[in-house]
Amino acid sequence: MCGIVGAIAERNITAILLEGLKRLEYRGYDSAGLAVLDASGALRRLRRSGKVAELESAQREAELGGRLGIAHTRWATHGAPCERNAHPHFSGDDLAVVHNGIIENHEALRRQLKADGYVFSSDTDTEVIVHLLHQKLDELGDLTVALKAAVKALHGAYGLAVVSARQPDRILAARSGSPLVVGLGLGENFLASDQLALRQVTDRFMYLEEGDIAEIRRDSVQVWNQAGDAVNREVVQYHEGAEAADKGEFRHFMLKEIHEQPKVVQRTLEGRLAQDHVLIEAFGPTAAELFARVRNVQIVACGTSYHAGMVARYWIEELAGIPCQVEVASEFRYRKVVVQPDSLFVTISQSGETADTLAALRNAKAAGYLASLAICNVGTSSLVRESDLTLLTQAGPEIGVASTKAFTTQLVALMLLTLSLGRARGALAADVERELVDELRRLPTRLGEALAMDPTIEKVAENFAEKQHTLFLGRGEQYPVAMEGALKLKEISYIHAEAYPAGELKHGPLALVDSHMPVVTVAPNNELLEKLKSNLQEVRARGGELIVFADGSAGIEDGEGTVLVKMPHIHDALSPILYTVPLQLLSYHVAVLRGTDVDQPRNLAKSVTVE
Repeated sequence: MCGIVGAIAERNITAILLEGLKRLEYRGYDSAGLAVLDASGALRRLRRSGKVAELESAQREAELGGRLGIAHTRWATHGAPCERNAHPHFSGDDLAVVHNGIIENHEALRRQLKADGYVFSSDTDTEVIVHLLHQKLDELGDLTVALKAAVKALHGAYGLAVVSARQPDRILAARSGSPLVVGLGLGENFLASDQLALRQVTDRFMYLEEGDIAEIRRDSVQVWNQAGDAVNREVVQYHEGAEAADKGEFRHFMLKEIHEQPKVVQRTLEGRLAQDHVLIEAFGPTAAELFARVRNVQIVACGTSYHAGMVARYWIEELAGIPCQVEVASEFRYRKVVVQPDSLFVTISQSGETADTLAALRNAKAAGYLASLAICNVGTSSLVRESDLTLLTQAGPEIGVASTKAFTTQLVALMLLTLSLGRARGALAADVERELVDELRRLPTRLGEALAMDPTIEKVAENFAEKQHTLFLGRGEQYPVAMEGALKLKEISYIHAEAYPAGELKHGPLALVDSHMPVVTVAPNNELLEKLKSNLQEVRARGGELIVFADGSAGIEDGEGTVLVKMPHIHDALSPILYTVPLQLLSYHVAVLRGTDVDQPRNLAKSVTVE
């Protein structure tokens, strides 16, 4: 995902821009650039393919400096990763724009602007923005007024930063579906796509809201909302406790990362949703063409990421109508595979360095797959560099060994993939996609509601303090969620835990059930609910102790031998994401009660980079 940094000050700001870009390198990028207004009043630009270090070397050689400027790291969506497609983009020699996001109507705008005499020098969707803005500036005379007019013609997602040599007293910003934050200083102000880019210069931030336009001057910031009204946005003081490497108010990193899930899921979605559909280009510049050709999907992953892939299989087959296979990477890499025609090879990994998953990808390159796609949290990882397409989960650093926020953001990314495949293949009804996009936007709120149940789940955890074995049950796409719940419990509490499809109880696992074996069940109110209730009766008839996480309308009651935890209602398709959260909390509280090392459980490593 691209990164934006901007600054206006009474001092040379090039070092600030470059340091900001370095702090955004974790997001993944293929080129970098900056534009500054120099002492003569000229707008000067430097761009380089590759790393920020190469841009920094070029800046030192050019001795480029100024008191007003913008900078960018680009992840290619339209046009190959090369210098001419890198940002900032210019119109004439006096107007520069950097852009995060995707402009869906760029082709129509390009045709219109070419007819009006504008010459394009890149393949990007961003260049239409700067030429359109130049046209509006010529018509209206004021940069702020021109930007307000220009954004009305843009369809898609964007975070914009704009500077002009004609009006060198301001940076302009506009947000629609892609985050932007203003950093406030003394006699200087800043702009970025992530506050981490500005932590070296300020600890006071103003977050722009959807549809906002901001005019950032050296000694003032003015914001207008989507309706065009002047508004005041809250100024937030940033505290060191919020740093990823600090637990802050939380006892353990794992608990902190569980509670970060509404925020990081929001980050995963930002810049990737249009009003009623997913922006397919978020997966890469060739994604739309490739996805239209996909007839099969092969997912390969390990551990928690494998469970995410198992959930995705239900989604891809039901919503996109495409056959999907999911395999553990350590098995897949060592067997002879028959590749189905037009198969998309999907790898999932938090670190992007998981040895077995990486080896499976390398083997797949010679096996005849249509293309490879990585779902990953680390933009600089080997998995990302070696895949044809990528979607970064944007979960941020995850310190706890037991994966939590990485898993839920992987699920969100996989739902975005499902909807994109369904749309590209013409298999997904427009009203279904619109409904799910709306539900995805509400998902952070639903996750917050699940987190509010923490005190209840802490009380439930007392049932496990002295137990040595636990059974987890689920049906349909909740079966992989049960598997993930069992994995979390065994990872950090060292309780032996197994997961089964609930319908498999009578085929063996029922022999284990007695009063000493808690049985944890996830039970959203879906078409499998009645069958699941029958499975629960089988457990109760044998004296088993049930802990049921169920939708409030599921008709399951608290009673002797049954502990009911009522869950917020959510769309069936997104229920695996929501129902994961209480299982994470349950595992955490059981581990705390048992006195184990929650963040660094014995015998385990965060990133498995060996076989």
